[in-house]
Amino acid sequence: MAKILIRIAISVVVVVGLVYGGILLYTKVINPPEGKLNEDDLTAVVSGTSDVPSTELDASTVPPEPDSGVNGTWLATSDSTVGYRVKEVLGGVDTEGVGRTNQVNGSLTIQDTTLLSTVFEIDVASITSDSSRRDSQFAGNIMDTATFPTANFRLLTPINLGTIPADGQKITATAFGELTLHGVTNQVSFDITATIDNGIIGVLGSIDITFADYGIANPSNGFVTTGDTGLLEFVLAFQKS
Repeated sequence: MAKILIRIAISVVVVVGLVYGGILLYTKVINPPEGKLNEDDLTAVVSGTSDVPSTELDASTVPPEPDSGVNGTWLATSDSTVGYRVKEVLGGVDTEGVGRTNQVNGSLTIQDTTLLSTVFEIDVASITSDSSRRDSQFAGNIMDTATFPTANFRLLTPINLGTIPADGQKITATAFGELTLHGVTNQVSFDITATIDNGIIGVLGSIDITFADYGIANPSNGFVTTGDTGLLEFVLAFQKS
């Protein structure tokens, strides 16, 4: 009897090891999550063809240099990307769930060196990941996209950029506005990096999201465990209207 129990225990350990190893191989090697949107993605949306070196400027310390060429309204293009990033524990393996969409409508208005306003709307229902099961949960129990198909952001305070960057240069600033997600509106503050090249303005940033603040239920279940927070990340491309 003891030998049978030992064999059963060994078999269970082997099976668990194989399952864990399979999940580890899949999430880390075969199908790892997409990397976080970064300055390479920002450069890509403005085509990245400028010979001007990409330098980081502190928008608060550079004196204004008005450039009427940027004045006016700029509209979001389909090169924009918005999505979520959530830490997951999948069968005991740490990974991330990532979903994205390019279905973004929005605009920004600039006067001299001031970003006067910006609004954009995200088609949440169009966000997809690498997992149809995750997408089903996201659209249903988590975000209820049938009831809340879009998310919205609007700037509350104009941003003094300090300067209009030369083509290919980057400036940083802090945005303060209202984010409406899952039918709930909260004020948010986050850092952005912006650049202009080839007649395109690119804006990169991310917003920390606490699910409970937006009435979003934690999507954990018996196999997948997530934290109580996530990240809304974006790289937006705007073309002058």
